Amino acid sequence: MRLTCPFCGTRDRREFTYRGDAVGLSRPASTEWGPDWDDYLHNRDNPAGETRELWYHDACGAWIEVTRDTLTHEVAGSRPVAEARR
Repeated sequence: MRLTCPFCGTRDRREFTYRGDAVGLSRPASTEWGPDWDDYLHNRDNPAGETRELWYHDACGAWIEVTRDTLTHEVAGSRPVAEARR
């Protein structure tokens, strides 16, 4: 799989580190351990199809948001995280 860093161009996936879902998780409000914390720490959705993911480019230190199909690994696009948050 190849990913495009907005600063360095298209690179092999091995130059990047997957950092999770770009949509984000909501931390439980409670500071006490319970089912809500267990769910937050251990359970993740595993969707089939298009997802938005966070990747870190090890070579230049850029955080990017990648839109990718989890079934085909086809990358639809990428952009800097700062731009994605606007």
